[in-house]
Amino acid sequence: MGQSNEFAVSLLIVRPAARGRYRMKLASQIKPISYLKAHAAEIVRNLGDQREPLIITQNGEAKVVVQDIKSYEQTQETMALLKILALGNRQIDEDKTQSAAVAINNIRERQG
Repeated sequence: MGQSNEFAVSLLIVRPAARGRYRMKLASQIKPISYLKAHAAEIVRNLGDQREPLIITQNGEAKVVVQDIKSYEQTQETMALLKILALGNRQIDEDKTQSAAVAINNIRERQG
């Protein structure tokens, strides 16, 4: 414990060439619940192609987000990775780290 560990994290920052070019246009993806009721089959067909969430409102207030399964799974994987990174950062901040050599030796000792 208490070892200084250095690691690099790569971030991809996308800067649009033109205003709004890479931004999700949420305004076109906001629909009232009555639209969902009337067009459910069409919405399901289009979600996979568009890969953008559909925001459903009730009484003018956003209530539900509908998205295709691939996007949902990707979001869940991203959240899991972010939680792992946050845990690692917290362990570093709390000085709860050890060198790779010590960690490998500990694993080998447990395996007998």
